[in-house]
Amino acid sequence: MIAIGYLGIALLILGGIGALMVAFKTSILWGLGCLLIAPVSLIFLILHWDVAKNPFFLQLIGLALAFVGSSYA
Repeated sequence: MIAIGYLGIALLILGGIGALMVAFKTSILWGLGCLLIAPVSLIFLILHWDVAKNPFFLQLIGLALAFVGSSYA
């Protein structure tokens, strides 16, 4: 079960990197805002749902796997 937790953490990291990549592809200011100021990421997710939904769902799956993996440790 520990491997599931590590897989979840890896998916969380990959989803975060993917979200930053999408933000930087949209605009350099969106990318910097998402990198430096946490609430900007939520605003970006709401305003640019069509491009930001895949990294967001990847992070949700990673969070669920990390939670499941940590609860059985």
